[in-house]
Amino acid sequence: MNEIIFFGRNQNPKFIKNEPNIITKPIQFKFENENENENENENENEKQIKQISSGTFSTIFLFENGKAIEYLRESDSNKNLQKIEIENIEKVTVSVHNEAILTIEGNVFAKGKDINSKNPNEFINISSLIKDTNDRIIQDIVSGVYSIYLLTSNQNVYGIGSNYSGQFGVDSKPFEKTEKPILMMKNVSKIFSGNSSRGVILLNSNQELFGCGYNRYGQLGLGESRREETKIQKLTKIQNISKGKIIDIQCGSIHSIILIENENENQNQNQNQNPKRKLYSCGYYQNNGLGKNQNTYEFTEIKSSLFENDNILDFSVGRYHTLILTNNSKLIGFGNNEYGQLGIGVIDFFHSIPIQIELPKLRFNEDISNYHVSCGIWNSFLYYSPLSFSNLEEDLIKLFRRKEFCNISFKTKNGEIIEAHKLILKYRLNQNENEIEKLQEIISNKSIKESNQIFEMIYSNNSKINPKLYSEIKEIINSNEKIEETMKRIYLNENEKDFIIERKEKQYKFPKLILIMRSELYRGMFLSVTEDTSNKVTDYSELSNKSFQIFEYWIYSNQIKDEIEITQEIIEEIKIGIDYFQLNQTNPNLFDLLINKFNNQN
Repeated sequence: MNEIIFFGRNQNPKFIKNEPNIITKPIQFKFENENENENENENENEKQIKQISSGTFSTIFLFENGKAIEYLRESDSNKNLQKIEIENIEKVTVSVHNEAILTIEGNVFAKGKDINSKNPNEFINISSLIKDTNDRIIQDIVSGVYSIYLLTSNQNVYGIGSNYSGQFGVDSKPFEKTEKPILMMKNVSKIFSGNSSRGVILLNSNQELFGCGYNRYGQLGLGESRREETKIQKLTKIQNISKGKIIDIQCGSIHSIILIENENENQNQNQNQNPKRKLYSCGYYQNNGLGKNQNTYEFTEIKSSLFENDNILDFSVGRYHTLILTNNSKLIGFGNNEYGQLGIGVIDFFHSIPIQIELPKLRFNEDISNYHVSCGIWNSFLYYSPLSFSNLEEDLIKLFRRKEFCNISFKTKNGEIIEAHKLILKYRLNQNENEIEKLQEIISNKSIKESNQIFEMIYSNNSKINPKLYSEIKEIINSNEKIEETMKRIYLNENEKDFIIERKEKQYKFPKLILIMRSELYRGMFLSVTEDTSNKVTDYSELSNKSFQIFEYWIYSNQIKDEIEITQEIIEEIKIGIDYFQLNQTNPNLFDLLINKFNNQN
């Protein structure tokens, strides 16, 4: 079912039964009920681990099917493992004092004494507490030790919980706590913190970094002059960052690490090699995962012969330790090891410089790029999580759940309102207004649960959801037409295209709904797109028109036009484009299609 490797503290909760409280070498992790009562009809991909997030009192395992379980720090071992009763989970984040869950719909449920003092063990919808109702759709979440940070679809960041160390950056009283989200910063691309961090780092739309919060050991990277300021209460720009693309930043208790692809080196690389990634750290080195033998108060490179010729695939930061994974199947760690969380076979105090960890034989070792590392407070995980190749049906289902884009309403038999997208219904219901009226009649006799299932069937052609309901709508929908064909018909209809992307030599038109669906869910392709009153945007990529046409057609079909001849130059350009648009983080299927077509042509 899963490939999970575990080492470190194995006590409260007891992750692996019949093993010591401290596990000093990586061993295979198995869920207590992994071999019992398996659902044989469940898709194997859905049972795969998507993410692991671990804190002091709990660890959450998120699966590809959007479900999650958690191990709790309970004295009663029978209560350690529990199912989380929230559906359609997109991301989880756990820290010392709180945990938060982001759903596909853009809602955030959280619990913890700093979030909900009255009922700290109950999940509440904190995104619904944002004062601006137009800002309640969340696209990313990060936990700090006492706080949770929310990044909205409008690129605004909110904080909720403790502001003890000034981690909300609003220059307010340092001991203030809030159980309602407060606006921290606008025009933000990404948020970074950590399960033990009392600070936060934000990346704005201009690729500038800002930090605030606890900085006693220089862990915000603000330089020597600011290192003794314990609390940075105002978001402050972080200077002297190495040039390149910021891949990720993670923060420990008193150190931070950033992963950057260096632009200058990339320009001189062999075309068939992946971009070179480097790690930079700052903060306090003793008993800590800094990777150096000295304190540094700006982000400076971590150098080691263990990975100087490797490409860094993934890294993770715990309270005082750090793990990195390279393309040569090396797992490397540094920092605190008093609970065996470095996995080197012994318990000792700390290792300031990188040390290689001996791994057991991995089941999927030939595909190491699909492994990920996750550091808890006092333990560590290595797990196999292959990229899922999303398809148009899945995208449409996700779009259906994003209510902020809906523009047509239906009323159920109990008076509940369910919303949908008129453009999609128009093409799925034979482009006939009468069919929409028939759909309304059907919905008016159904419960909200049945109505949701009906719309999911319309958006996906999946009759297995409920065959009986499917039979009721089969006559009004294009049940025999593939979703790809629906998308292509929308693509060909010029009357539906009202969003313009301007390039040097040509204009490209897209329906807004399709553009939103494929750009938001793939976190790229059109990162440069921002709506304005003119519905125009300038695309700043350097792709040729031919390569852009390939992207354009793929948006609607997940295919490449048969008549397009693929050259080596186009492959290299698309490869750069995929990286530029961050498509490689979510769906590399386009590049695979190009390679296959190129091989068939030759």
